Amino acid sequence: MAGTVLGPGQGRDWAMGRIGATFKADAAETGGRSSVSEWRLEPDCAGPGAHRHEAEDEVFYVLAGQPSVLVGDTWHRLKPGACVYVPAGVMHDFCNPGAEAAVLLNVFIGAGFEKDMPMVSAWFAENPVGAAPEAAG
Repeated sequence: MAGTVLGPGQGRDWAMGRIGATFKADAAETGGRSSVSEWRLEPDCAGPGAHRHEAEDEVFYVLAGQPSVLVGDTWHRLKPGACVYVPAGVMHDFCNPGAEAAVLLNVFIGAGFEKDMPMVSAWFAENPVGAAPEAAG
């Protein structure tokens, strides 16, 4: 591996209605060790829904806005600079109950999730997200 350098706006984009993601590095660039992506959520936007990843740990770092992240059964309202670590197997979700757009840097420790993005993007096209859950605000 030689490393990867991308400028602002570069990467593999996935449109999902009110949610967008840009993958900056994944299994091909990291030898399967991790993936790095940027997730954008419009104001008052629900996320993907509570879910867990059995094989990958996940890190969220807030770049902009005031999103909420569910870890286990507790929602955490965050500000820029906040960081959340979610071990494999732990239920989690993210959304944006705020009045401004939110941007999260996402790191999967253990790559592979990105291969599911065509299916994830198609699912969101058929099932548009609504408003952020009240519990997340």
